[in-house]
Amino acid sequence: MNAIVFLIQCSDQKGLLAGITGFFSQREYNILHCQQYTDVLEGQYFMRVKLEDAGQLDQVELEQQFKRYADSLGLNWSVRYSAQPYRVALLVTKASHCPYDLLLRELEGELSCDIPLIIGNHTDLEKMAKQFDKPFYHLPITKNTKPQQEAQIKALLAEYQIDLVVMARYMQILSEQFVEEFSGRVINIHHGFLPAFQGAKPYHQAYDRGVKIIGATSHYATADLDEGPIIEQDIQRVKHDNSPEDLVMIGKDIERLVLARAVKAHIEHRIIISGRRTVVFSEGG
Repeated sequence: MNAIVFLIQCSDQKGLLAGITGFFSQREYNILHCQQYTDVLEGQYFMRVKLEDAGQLDQVELEQQFKRYADSLGLNWSVRYSAQPYRVALLVTKASHCPYDLLLRELEGELSCDIPLIIGNHTDLEKMAKQFDKPFYHLPITKNTKPQQEAQIKALLAEYQIDLVVMARYMQILSEQFVEEFSGRVINIHHGFLPAFQGAKPYHQAYDRGVKIIGATSHYATADLDEGPIIEQDIQRVKHDNSPEDLVMIGKDIERLVLARAVKAHIEHRIIISGRRTVVFSEGG
Protein backbone atom coordinates (compact mmCIF):
# COMPACT_ATOMS: atom_id res chain seq x y z
CA MET A 1 0.00 0.00 0.00
CA ASN A 2 1.35 3.39 -1.00
CA ALA A 3 1.17 6.19 1.53
CA ILE A 4 1.58 9.97 1.72
CA VAL A 5 3.15 11.60 4.77
CA PHE A 6 2.79 15.29 5.63
CA LEU A 7 4.90 17.05 8.25
CA ILE A 8 3.45 20.34 9.47
CA GLN A 9 4.77 23.07 11.77
CA CYS A 10 3.20 26.40 12.68
CA SER A 11 2.32 28.76 15.48
CA ASP A 12 -0.13 27.10 17.83
CA GLN A 13 -3.76 28.06 17.20
CA LYS A 14 -7.18 26.63 17.85
CA GLY A 15 -8.77 24.20 15.45
CA LEU A 16 -5.62 22.97 13.71
CA LEU A 17 -6.26 19.25 14.20
CA ALA A 18 -9.86 19.49 13.04
CA GLY A 19 -9.01 21.76 10.13
CA ILE A 20 -6.10 19.74 8.76
CA THR A 21 -7.76 16.34 9.12
CA GLY A 22 -10.92 17.85 7.67
CA PHE A 23 -8.98 19.03 4.60
CA PHE A 24 -7.93 15.45 3.84
CA SER A 25 -11.30 13.95 4.77
CA GLN A 26 -13.10 16.27 2.36
CA ARG A 27 -10.91 14.89 -0.41
CA GLU A 28 -11.68 11.30 0.64
CA TYR A 29 -8.23 10.45 1.98
CA ASN A 30 -8.12 7.71 4.60
CA ILE A 31 -5.95 8.86 7.52
CA LEU A 32 -3.79 5.92 8.57
CA HIS A 33 -1.90 7.61 11.40
CA CYS A 34 -1.86 11.03 13.00
CA GLN A 35 0.47 12.44 15.67
CA GLN A 36 0.68 15.93 17.09
CA TYR A 37 2.76 17.82 19.61
CA THR A 38 2.41 21.32 21.05
CA ASP A 39 5.48 23.08 22.42
CA VAL A 40 3.73 25.28 24.98
CA LEU A 41 6.95 27.10 25.88
CA GLU A 42 7.53 28.28 22.31
CA GLY A 43 3.88 28.32 21.21
CA GLN A 44 4.60 25.97 18.30
CA TYR A 45 2.46 23.16 16.89
CA PHE A 46 3.86 20.08 15.13
CA MET A 47 1.96 17.38 13.26
CA ARG A 48 2.64 14.24 11.25
CA VAL A 49 -0.22 12.77 9.26
CA LYS A 50 -0.01 9.63 7.13
CA LEU A 51 -2.59 9.06 4.41
CA GLU A 52 -3.49 6.08 2.28
CA ASP A 53 -2.62 6.94 -1.31
CA ALA A 54 -5.47 5.57 -3.37
CA GLY A 55 -4.98 8.02 -6.24
CA GLN A 56 -7.63 10.55 -5.23
CA LEU A 57 -5.49 13.42 -6.59
CA ASP A 58 -2.20 13.43 -8.45
CA GLN A 59 0.77 14.78 -6.53
CA VAL A 60 0.82 18.19 -8.21
CA GLU A 61 -2.87 18.84 -7.61
CA LEU A 62 -2.75 17.64 -4.00
CA GLU A 63 0.22 19.86 -3.21
CA GLN A 64 -1.29 22.87 -4.95
CA GLN A 65 -4.55 22.52 -3.02
CA PHE A 66 -2.77 21.97 0.30
CA LYS A 67 -0.47 24.95 -0.35
CA ARG A 68 -3.47 27.24 -0.70
CA TYR A 69 -4.89 25.91 2.55
CA ALA A 70 -1.53 26.04 4.34
CA ASP A 71 -0.84 29.60 3.23
CA SER A 72 -4.12 30.73 4.76
CA LEU A 73 -2.99 29.44 8.18
CA GLY A 74 0.74 30.09 7.98
CA LEU A 75 1.71 26.41 7.94
CA ASN A 76 5.23 25.23 7.14
CA TRP A 77 4.97 21.80 5.60
CA SER A 78 6.64 19.06 3.58
CA VAL A 79 5.39 15.85 2.01
CA ARG A 80 6.84 12.48 1.03
CA TYR A 81 5.38 9.64 -1.02
CA SER A 82 6.25 6.06 -0.07
CA ALA A 83 6.16 5.06 -3.73
CA GLN A 84 9.35 7.15 -4.14
CA PRO A 85 11.88 5.69 -1.68
CA TYR A 86 14.68 7.86 -0.33
CA ARG A 87 17.97 7.59 -2.18
CA VAL A 88 20.80 7.56 0.35
CA ALA A 89 24.53 8.11 -0.19
CA LEU A 90 27.07 6.84 2.35
CA LEU A 91 30.24 8.80 3.08
CA VAL A 92 32.86 6.55 4.68
CA THR A 93 36.51 6.52 5.74
CA LYS A 94 37.96 3.34 7.28
CA ALA A 95 35.53 2.14 9.99
CA SER A 96 33.11 -0.43 8.59
CA HIS A 97 30.67 -1.05 11.44
CA CYS A 98 28.19 1.75 10.70
CA PRO A 99 28.05 1.57 6.87
CA TYR A 100 28.00 -2.25 6.94
CA ASP A 101 25.05 -2.18 9.34
CA LEU A 102 23.09 0.25 7.14
CA LEU A 103 23.78 -1.80 4.00
CA LEU A 104 22.63 -4.97 5.73
CA ARG A 105 19.44 -3.28 6.95
CA GLU A 106 18.73 -2.05 3.42
CA LEU A 107 19.31 -5.54 2.03
CA GLU A 108 16.97 -7.13 4.57
CA GLY A 109 14.26 -4.49 4.15
CA GLU A 110 14.61 -2.91 7.58
CA LEU A 111 15.37 0.43 5.91
CA SER A 112 12.97 1.31 3.11
CA CYS A 113 15.48 3.19 1.00
CA ASP A 114 17.91 2.78 -1.87
CA ILE A 115 21.66 3.13 -1.25
CA PRO A 116 23.00 3.48 -4.82
CA LEU A 117 26.59 4.51 -4.04
CA ILE A 118 29.33 4.74 -1.43
CA ILE A 119 31.94 7.50 -1.38
CA GLY A 120 35.17 7.05 0.56
CA ASN A 121 38.23 9.19 1.13
CA HIS A 122 40.24 5.95 1.56
CA THR A 123 39.99 2.63 -0.26
CA ASP A 124 39.64 0.48 2.87
CA LEU A 125 35.90 -0.15 2.41
CA GLU A 126 35.91 -0.81 -1.33
CA LYS A 127 35.67 -4.56 -0.63
CA MET A 128 32.61 -3.96 1.52
CA ALA A 129 30.97 -2.05 -1.33
CA LYS A 130 31.69 -4.92 -3.73
CA GLN A 131 30.19 -7.39 -1.25
CA PHE A 132 26.90 -5.47 -1.45
CA ASP A 133 27.25 -4.82 -5.20
CA LYS A 134 27.48 -1.05 -4.73
CA PRO A 135 29.62 1.32 -6.78
CA PHE A 136 32.47 2.77 -4.71
CA TYR A 137 34.02 6.12 -5.48
CA HIS A 138 37.43 6.84 -4.00
CA LEU A 139 37.78 10.59 -3.56
CA PRO A 140 40.91 11.28 -1.52
CA ILE A 141 41.19 14.61 0.25
CA THR A 142 43.92 16.87 1.51
CA LYS A 143 43.79 20.30 3.04
CA ASN A 144 44.51 21.84 -0.36
CA THR A 145 42.11 19.70 -2.39
CA LYS A 146 39.02 19.89 -0.18
CA PRO A 147 37.02 22.25 -2.47
CA GLN A 148 37.67 20.06 -5.50
CA GLN A 149 36.86 16.87 -3.58
CA GLU A 150 33.56 18.27 -2.29
CA ALA A 151 32.70 19.42 -5.82
CA GLN A 152 33.18 15.81 -6.96
CA ILE A 153 30.93 14.61 -4.14
CA LYS A 154 28.22 17.10 -5.11
CA ALA A 155 28.43 16.00 -8.74
CA LEU A 156 27.89 12.38 -7.72
CA LEU A 157 24.99 13.28 -5.44
CA ALA A 158 23.33 15.07 -8.34
CA GLU A 159 24.07 12.25 -10.80
CA TYR A 160 22.53 9.64 -8.49
CA GLN A 161 19.64 11.93 -7.44
CA ILE A 162 20.46 11.58 -3.75
CA ASP A 163 17.93 12.69 -1.12
CA LEU A 164 19.96 12.02 2.03
CA VAL A 165 23.69 11.95 2.80
CA VAL A 166 24.85 9.79 5.73
CA MET A 167 28.28 10.36 7.27
CA ALA A 168 28.78 6.74 8.33
CA ARG A 169 31.90 7.41 10.41
CA TYR A 170 33.23 9.70 7.67
CA MET A 171 36.15 11.23 9.51
CA GLN A 172 36.20 14.52 7.65
CA ILE A 173 34.62 17.88 8.40
CA LEU A 174 32.31 19.02 5.63
CA SER A 175 32.63 22.65 4.60
CA GLU A 176 30.16 25.28 5.74
CA GLN A 177 29.04 25.75 2.14
CA PHE A 178 28.34 22.02 1.75
CA VAL A 179 26.25 21.59 4.90
CA GLU A 180 24.31 24.77 4.20
CA GLU A 181 23.53 23.63 0.66
CA PHE A 182 22.34 20.26 1.99
CA SER A 183 20.80 21.60 5.20
CA GLY A 184 18.61 19.01 6.90
CA ARG A 185 19.81 16.33 4.48
CA VAL A 186 23.13 15.28 6.04
CA ILE A 187 23.11 12.93 9.04
CA ASN A 188 26.24 12.31 11.10
CA ILE A 189 27.07 9.78 13.80
CA HIS A 190 29.24 11.04 16.65
CA HIS A 191 30.92 8.44 18.83
CA GLY A 192 30.12 10.31 22.02
CA PHE A 193 27.11 11.43 24.06
CA LEU A 194 26.81 15.04 22.95
CA PRO A 195 27.14 17.75 24.08
CA ALA A 196 29.86 16.08 26.20
CA PHE A 197 33.11 14.85 24.68
CA GLN A 198 33.17 16.50 21.28
CA GLY A 199 36.01 16.02 18.81
CA ALA A 200 37.92 13.07 17.39
CA LYS A 201 38.57 10.86 20.46
CA PRO A 202 35.51 11.05 22.75
CA TYR A 203 36.00 7.56 24.23
CA HIS A 204 39.49 8.47 25.37
CA GLN A 205 38.12 11.68 26.88
CA ALA A 206 35.46 9.61 28.64
CA TYR A 207 38.11 7.25 30.01
CA ASP A 208 40.19 10.16 31.28
CA ARG A 209 37.16 11.51 33.14
CA GLY A 210 36.24 8.11 34.56
CA VAL A 211 32.65 8.27 33.36
CA LYS A 212 30.29 5.41 34.14
CA ILE A 213 28.13 5.89 31.05
CA ILE A 214 29.20 6.26 27.41
CA GLY A 215 26.99 6.89 24.44
CA ALA A 216 26.61 7.88 20.81
CA THR A 217 24.71 10.68 19.10
CA SER A 218 23.26 11.02 15.62
CA HIS A 219 22.56 14.56 14.48
CA TYR A 220 22.13 16.71 11.41
CA ALA A 221 25.42 18.18 10.23
CA THR A 222 25.79 21.95 10.45
CA ALA A 223 28.61 24.42 10.03
CA ASP A 224 29.30 24.16 13.78
CA LEU A 225 31.09 20.87 14.45
CA ASP A 226 29.05 18.41 16.56
CA GLU A 227 26.44 21.13 17.23
CA GLY A 228 23.67 20.12 14.81
CA PRO A 229 20.12 19.24 15.89
CA ILE A 230 20.18 15.88 17.68
CA ILE A 231 18.03 13.10 16.23
CA GLU A 232 18.86 10.03 18.31
CA GLN A 233 21.06 9.02 21.27
CA ASP A 234 21.72 5.94 23.36
CA ILE A 235 24.00 4.92 26.22
CA GLN A 236 25.73 1.94 27.85
CA ARG A 237 27.01 1.64 31.40
CA VAL A 238 30.75 0.97 31.72
CA LYS A 239 33.08 0.14 34.64
CA HIS A 240 36.26 1.54 36.07
CA ASP A 241 38.32 -1.31 34.70
CA ASN A 242 37.25 -0.81 31.09
CA SER A 243 40.20 0.42 29.01
CA PRO A 244 39.86 3.06 26.29
CA GLU A 245 39.94 0.20 23.76
CA ASP A 246 37.07 -1.49 25.62
CA LEU A 247 35.06 1.72 25.41
CA VAL A 248 35.68 1.93 21.67
CA MET A 249 34.41 -1.63 21.16
CA ILE A 250 31.36 -1.11 23.38
CA GLY A 251 30.67 2.16 21.60
CA LYS A 252 30.60 0.56 18.16
CA ASP A 253 27.40 -1.32 18.98
CA ILE A 254 25.76 1.85 20.27
CA GLU A 255 26.81 3.78 17.16
CA ARG A 256 25.27 1.18 14.83
CA LEU A 257 21.90 1.32 16.57
CA VAL A 258 21.79 5.08 16.99
CA LEU A 259 22.67 5.82 13.36
CA ALA A 260 20.21 3.24 12.02
CA ARG A 261 17.40 4.70 14.14
CA ALA A 262 18.18 8.22 12.97
CA VAL A 263 18.28 7.25 9.30
CA LYS A 264 15.05 5.27 9.69
CA ALA A 265 13.29 8.23 11.30
CA HIS A 266 14.41 10.52 8.49
CA ILE A 267 13.40 8.27 5.60
CA GLU A 268 10.04 7.60 7.26
CA HIS A 269 9.52 11.38 7.33
CA ARG A 270 9.19 11.52 11.12
CA ILE A 271 11.51 14.44 11.92
CA ILE A 272 10.85 18.18 12.06
CA ILE A 273 13.82 20.47 12.72
CA SER A 274 12.90 23.34 15.02
CA GLY A 275 15.85 25.64 15.64
CA ARG A 276 18.57 23.68 17.40
CA ARG A 277 16.15 20.91 18.36
CA THR A 278 14.23 18.19 16.56
CA VAL A 279 10.74 16.81 17.01
CA VAL A 280 10.94 13.08 16.25
CA PHE A 281 7.57 11.39 15.98
CA SER A 282 7.30 7.79 17.13
CA GLU A 283 7.28 4.73 14.91
CA GLY A 284 4.10 2.87 14.19
CA GLY A 285 2.62 4.92 11.43
